[in-house]
Amino acid sequence: MLTLLWLLGLSAIATALVWKGSLYLEGAADRLALYYGLPAIVQGSIIAAVGSSFPELASVVIATVLYEEFVLGVGAIVGSAVFNILVIPALSVLARRGTLESSRALVYREAQFYIISVAALLLVFSFAVIYYPVNGEGGLVGEITRPLALSAIALYGLYLFIQQQETSDFDAPAPPSSLSVGKQWGLLALGLLVILVGVELLVRAAVGLGEFFGTPSFLWGLTIIAAGTSLPDAIISVRAAQHGDSTISLANVFGSNIFDLLVAIPVGVLIIGAAEIDFAVAAPMMGFLIVATIALFGAARTDFEITDPEAWLLLCLYGLFVCWMVLESVGVTSVVL
Repeated sequence: MLTLLWLLGLSAIATALVWKGSLYLEGAADRLALYYGLPAIVQGSIIAAVGSSFPELASVVIATVLYEEFVLGVGAIVGSAVFNILVIPALSVLARRGTLESSRALVYREAQFYIISVAALLLVFSFAVIYYPVNGEGGLVGEITRPLALSAIALYGLYLFIQQQETSDFDAPAPPSSLSVGKQWGLLALGLLVILVGVELLVRAAVGLGEFFGTPSFLWGLTIIAAGTSLPDAIISVRAAQHGDSTISLANVFGSNIFDLLVAIPVGVLIIGAAEIDFAVAAPMMGFLIVATIALFGAARTDFEITDPEAWLLLCLYGLFVCWMVLESVGVTSVVL
C-alpha cells in the first residue's frame, strides 16, 4: 500500500513540476513570438506547439534511453495525442464560456496536415512490420529503422516550409521596445528544464505502477504520462481561448500533435538506432486516434466553430477511452495486449 501511495504521490509531484515549467514556457513563448513578429496561426502551430510538446519528446527519450521502454514512449505520445484532440478543445470551449471559433486555414491546412501525419506514422509502423519483421518471422512485430524515422521527420520539414510561407506573407507589428529577448530565452530554457525533471518522474512512476499492478507500462503511458505531459498544451490553449485567441488555441493542438507524431517518436528511434513496434498494440491505439481526429474535425468544420454540446461530446469520447484503458488494465479486455 505504501508503494502505491508513493507512486501516486510521485505522479502528483511530477505533474506539478510539468505545470510549473509550462507556465514559464507559455509566457516566454508568447513574448518571443510577439518579438519576432509571427502570425497567430504560426505562433500556435510552431512556437507554442513545439515548446509545449517538449514533455512528450522528453518522455520518449527518457523512456527509451533510461528505461529501455520505447513502447512506453509511444504509448505516451498516442495517449497525449488523444488527450490533446478531445480534452483540450473541449476545455477551451468551456473556459471561454462560448463557442470556440475555427477557420478555413485551421480546418483545411492544420487539421488536414495533422490527419496526414497520423496516416504517415501508421504507414511507418506498417513498413516496419512488412519489411523489417523481428526474427524474420513476418509477424506483427517489426523494427522501425532510422531511414523510416527520417521519412517522418522529412514530412515535418514540409510542414515547417508551409508555415514559413505563411510567415513571409505576414505584415508584423513592431515589437515592444521594453522586451528583453535574452531574459525570455532564459525563462524558456528554465521552463524546459523543470518540465524535463517532471517528465522523468512521471516515466518512473508509470514504470513503477506497471510493475505494481502487473500490467504493461504501455497502458500507464497512455494515461498517466499522456495526461501529465499534455498539461502545457492545455494551459496554452485554454488561456489563449480565454483571451479570445481561438486561432492560437486550436493551432497549438494540431501543431503539437503533428510534432509529437512526426518528430518525438522518430527521435527515440534515431537515438537508439532501431526500435521494435508491435502492430497489434499500435494499430488499435492509432485507430482510436483517427476516430478522435474525425470527431474534432467534424466539430471544427461545422459552422467553423466548436459549441458547448460538441465540447461535451468530445469529453465523453475521452471518457470512453479512459474506461477502455481501465478495462485493459484489469484484464477485462485485451485489444492492445
